[in-house]
Amino acid sequence: MAFSIALAGKGGTGKTTVAGLLIRYLIKTGRTPVLAVDADCNANLNEVLGVVVADTLGNAREEMKKGQVPSGMTKDVFMSMKLEGSITEGDGFDLVVMGQPEGPGCYCAANTLLTGFLEKLTGHYPFIVMDNEAGMEHVSRLTTRNVDVLLLVADSSRRALQAALRINQLARGLNIGFRRSGLIINQSRESPAADIVQMLDQEGLPLLGTIPADPEVTAFDLQGKPTALLPESSAAVQAAHRIFAALIA
Repeated sequence: MAFSIALAGKGGTGKTTVAGLLIRYLIKTGRTPVLAVDADCNANLNEVLGVVVADTLGNAREEMKKGQVPSGMTKDVFMSMKLEGSITEGDGFDLVVMGQPEGPGCYCAANTLLTGFLEKLTGHYPFIVMDNEAGMEHVSRLTTRNVDVLLLVADSSRRALQAALRINQLARGLNIGFRRSGLIINQSRESPAADIVQMLDQEGLPLLGTIPADPEVTAFDLQGKPTALLPESSAAVQAAHRIFAALIA
């Protein structure tokens, strides 16, 4: 059974960069192939991983909903064909992008087929990494199984930390559930203050570790380079890999 890790957090905290570093770590340690799922409306996990996306699952759903199915082809066959074509292959991973949320009208039939496709797809991978938007709306569609780890990402600002706590509480109310959750403080410039640690303890959200602010990450972003390809000497890479090693024993 696949081991699934869902990432979520306030926008701007570097959540997608952390997702890319996690995928890199899994590949480096031989836990392949990895299924990477970009479930953020502002989809850019492909840029972090350095691949080009040809299509999204959302596009397939929209085409079916609008009746753009070729004559003589069933909706099931059409969706299967479109969804298979939306998988982007990388070195050690496959990427699927959920795409934009639904527009007006009923998407029941399309979403049923989408859920079935994802259920079959996830069975072929030992690890699944899902990069979610803060609301985590896509997680319940991705799989009916429990998520093994809910990985929350925040920077050291109180607003980002409070957002992570709210997401943790929200996820507990979803039917998918999760076995455990934890917080990574990204772009950290100093050790977490005592009141922050106390706040996390009170909410029962373990602090898994911190990833320091790294000028190499900033440089890669500015130059449009995939941050998943940061050198091993990067302070962010080294810190992230230590966290992941403890998380995935």
